[in-house]
Amino acid sequence: MLVTASTVKDTLPNIQRFVSGNLAGGVDHLFVFLDAGDPEVRAWLDEHPHVTCVRTDSAWWQGDRPDQLNVRQRVNANTVRALLSAVDGVDWLFHIDADEIIQVDRSMLDTVPADTRVVKLAPLEAVSRKSWDGDPTWFKRLLDKDDLTLLQTLGVLDRPSNGAYFHGHVDGKSGVRPALDVWLTLHHGVDAAKEELPSFQDDSLRLLHYESFSGEDFVRKWTSILAAGPMANFRPAREPTAIALRTLIGKGLTEEQAAPYLMRIFERTTEDDFDTLRDLGLLVEVDPRQGTHQPADFPALDEVRGMLERVAAEPKRAFHPGEPVAAAQKVLDAVTGVRGGRSFLRRS
Repeated sequence: MLVTASTVKDTLPNIQRFVSGNLAGGVDHLFVFLDAGDPEVRAWLDEHPHVTCVRTDSAWWQGDRPDQLNVRQRVNANTVRALLSAVDGVDWLFHIDADEIIQVDRSMLDTVPADTRVVKLAPLEAVSRKSWDGDPTWFKRLLDKDDLTLLQTLGVLDRPSNGAYFHGHVDGKSGVRPALDVWLTLHHGVDAAKEELPSFQDDSLRLLHYESFSGEDFVRKWTSILAAGPMANFRPAREPTAIALRTLIGKGLTEEQAAPYLMRIFERTTEDDFDTLRDLGLLVEVDPRQGTHQPADFPALDEVRGMLERVAAEPKRAFHPGEPVAAAQKVLDAVTGVRGGRSFLRRS
């Protein structure tokens, strides 16, 4: 089985695209942690047979809610990773965001050597336009130096790098075989020393990233990020955008007053030259909802959901990347009632 863990705060249409696209693209079950309560989103997720929704309220964090969203994301993903290590049947756990959709060839995953513990997905980023007629279906792929230099020469890019070409991350996302001695960060699978582990990669394993794909989504996403806590660490290319948006939001303008300035920031920092990129053959056309994967039932789902309910009463410090295995093992013993964590002993 292939499952995902995500910490989300998004609109219902975006969440519906996220769930349906991932299930069609190769995922069997999604663990979704709501970072902020939207009753409509929660109700829809609760009714979906291939989703487990967890409300991360004050009771979940036991009075120790991390300020930074990035930290909350890692803790939630690694909580799922630890719990899944105690049950049979889950081969891969991927840590993804609500604006990301997995596209994998499941037969290719079957060829991953048994001693390889991490799989890496290469990113495809949605082209950013002022508006789309429906969901985006055109995506940018990572380019080689020659194509990047061509775009710079044409005035499309300021510098010939994928970091300048992509508005979001260029690292992709990773999945791990669930175990207590491997951790998920935002993009990588790491060991106890927080060193990145070797990963399996293939062109058929990729990730669609809906990063600020429209002017409206740009405004929604960045205001949500800036409201989620202290400013996270952004790539150097994106940090000026974050600072400019936070400064503008801090001016106390009404939504109507702020709207034209927000759109100007989008146009100057994020909007792509769609026609040029398409004419040069640099884009990939993908409709994720047309995927053919049929999600499998999760035999241990009731067991895992029961553990999630019990782990809510436990401190989450043990699930930070790099924390000792013994710390997670102690929590796992408490929520499973099985001393020693059968899965960790089996896998190690």
